[in-house]
Amino acid sequence: MTAAEQSAFLEAGMTLIVTTLDKKGQPHVAPMWYFLDQGKVVFRSFTKSQKIVNLRRDPRLTVLVETGIAYSELQAVMIQGTARLIDGMDDPVYLLETYRRLAAKYPMAGPDPIELDAAALEAAFGRFAPKNTAVVVEPTRVVSWDHRKLDRGY
Repeated sequence: MTAAEQSAFLEAGMTLIVTTLDKKGQPHVAPMWYFLDQGKVVFRSFTKSQKIVNLRRDPRLTVLVETGIAYSELQAVMIQGTARLIDGMDDPVYLLETYRRLAAKYPMAGPDPIELDAAALEAAFGRFAPKNTAVVVEPTRVVSWDHRKLDRGY
């Protein structure tokens, strides 16, 4: 995929597969909701979650968004990089913004995605922001594939 195709694919994607390394170097894999902020993947998790504990110890991670059922439809973008952590205790405003962006993409505050104003955002997620850490994926390598372009050959 071209850079523009990768960006469009990531914008449209729904589940981010996040891989971190535990203290023994074993991969730890978890599905996460995410959004793009200035072209970079961002997700959030509770600060005490295993993935955040792992990233505090070793900031290397790999994330993947994929789609397709038949081989000829498979598409994916894999990003290897490092995590820039933004702790909700230090920056609750950024964490609330993260929740706002996620709620606009996913059904977090009801049965459908919704745009929340400042008051609704604070009411729904304000108490959670200090207990969370946002992760901005700083890419070091991006790999993508789009089997729709193979024309049944490779």
